[in-house]
Amino acid sequence: MQMTRTLCSLAALAALAGCAGSSSSGGQGDAALRAKALEVMKASFKARGIATLDRLDQDETQALCSQYAASGPPKDVAQRIEQANLVAIKPPSDGRYLGDWKRGEQIAQRGTGLQWNDTKETPVGANCYACHQLTKEEISYGTIGPSLYNFGKIRGYTPDMEKYAWGKVWNADAYAACSLMPRFGHNGILTEAQIKDVVALLMDPQSPVNK
Repeated sequence: MQMTRTLCSLAALAALAGCAGSSSSGGQGDAALRAKALEVMKASFKARGIATLDRLDQDETQALCSQYAASGPPKDVAQRIEQANLVAIKPPSDGRYLGDWKRGEQIAQRGTGLQWNDTKETPVGANCYACHQLTKEEISYGTIGPSLYNFGKIRGYTPDMEKYAWGKVWNADAYAACSLMPRFGHNGILTEAQIKDVVALLMDPQSPVNK
């Protein structure tokens, strides 16, 4: 019962904070309400294993996306978010965007890593299939994100498209403000080598994505 009340309170405060953030007033009352929502949220989570409470700390992009959660950010704010995240994308250190698509497929299918019951040695996955279709053989996949089947085949196997795919995996907010897609590189979820492998899964002509 206590957990239920806590979750209900959190949901109510988050909804109110979102509504307040979507208003144009931006007054002290709005800020106080958002602060209260954050206080309740932090009180509802406990550090456990490698899942520590610093995950609740927001950077500017996350704070803005939370502020405008109810209605989406205004055009000028969305442009500011995208530009800030675009310039923050780090290209591969050796200038090569493609790794091994076979390893990329394993990463795309893997949902482990960074959870409280994982360790620092647990392989971290991108869990791409939870949100996207990637191959025609896959019969169970999420639809939160668009289908990525034939990603490279449709868009072309060009250097510019490799660079775009890299940037999208590294930091999706650079191309769509407040995207639901994790910022895999920006937040250190995947390593540079892992991102190369995922990009290869999308862009290699021999990948099952493009068959």
